[in-house]
Amino acid sequence: MNKNDILTIYGTDPEEMAKKIAEEANLAGLIGDRNKLIGLKPNLVVARPASGGATTHPEIAAGLIDYLKSNGFKNIVILEGSWVGDSTARAFSACGYSGFEKQGIKLIDTQKDSTRVMDCKGEKIEICSSALSIDFMINLPVLKGHCQTLLTCALKNNKGLISDREKRRFHSLGLHVPIAHLNTVIKNDFILVDGICGDLDFEEGGNPVFGGRLFAARDPVLCDTFAAELMAYKPEDIPYIGLAEKLGVGKSGPYVLRELNKNSDAPPSPKPGGKAQKLSTFINEDSACSACYASLIHALSRIGMGKAQGRFQKKICIGQGFKSKKGNTGIGNCTSGFANSCKGCPPTAMEVLEFLNM
Repeated sequence: MNKNDILTIYGTDPEEMAKKIAEEANLAGLIGDRNKLIGLKPNLVVARPASGGATTHPEIAAGLIDYLKSNGFKNIVILEGSWVGDSTARAFSACGYSGFEKQGIKLIDTQKDSTRVMDCKGEKIEICSSALSIDFMINLPVLKGHCQTLLTCALKNNKGLISDREKRRFHSLGLHVPIAHLNTVIKNDFILVDGICGDLDFEEGGNPVFGGRLFAARDPVLCDTFAAELMAYKPEDIPYIGLAEKLGVGKSGPYVLRELNKNSDAPPSPKPGGKAQKLSTFINEDSACSACYASLIHALSRIGMGKAQGRFQKKICIGQGFKSKKGNTGIGNCTSGFANSCKGCPPTAMEVLEFLNM
């Protein structure tokens, strides 16, 4: 897997998807020495199951652990620190990670870890000692929105590897600058993003949007650039992406998208809840694939309920049920026969947003 590759796989079985994407990436080859200490860093910001859109599916970790063990790697830990006010130990249990201890996988609660002050290219940051001891870090963020930074993915997920005291300071600094500097020291050797059902716009979950995909990258800046597009943002809308690039953390592009299967291979999208359900009133869906449907929901969210009510008197069509049919406005290649159709299988949310704003 090259540094500018984005590997994507669609489906609803995160464990098998994780194994397949690890094989395609030749993760074992990237790690090399079987004696290296490998760290898995999920997003367990709160003690809530992944179905709510806030936390990383444990099946993804399970798939990677199975792959790593089958390739001779045994020195594996999972490390995380929930947000200030919640308990990491409780999150490990509620999110389905406690069972990994029976497999010999150590769970490290970074809220209880010792720390070291590191010079992160001009910004002194208190980083958890366990994170600094990792030889190969596998970042497992959730693709989701954030109430302050709009997006949280690879770069921001590493905020779980600093002390609670430092987390409070990050917020006082506005998050973007310290997040960028943190990633000059914290490793991002391999990134596997949980895009199964991330929250629409809040890191705590509650408005999951079913995307039905995982995607992998080796460059966190490139990863977050792609993630921003999937949520209908430009990289410049998320300042820490550009700041991290200027600090030499990675490059924002161009990327090469490599799809392991077709979006149409995934089953139709589950019905959304909360805010996403309200946005679905503007959609005429017939057997839509999860990733395509998620792009439309994210684009409509950027437009907003008020403007959408005034602009979309006729519903926007999406799904495999519209193949070879005619209509007014459609999303995805399945609606190629429509008068106005946004191409892609699936299109990104940014492409859908630009299409709807034409």
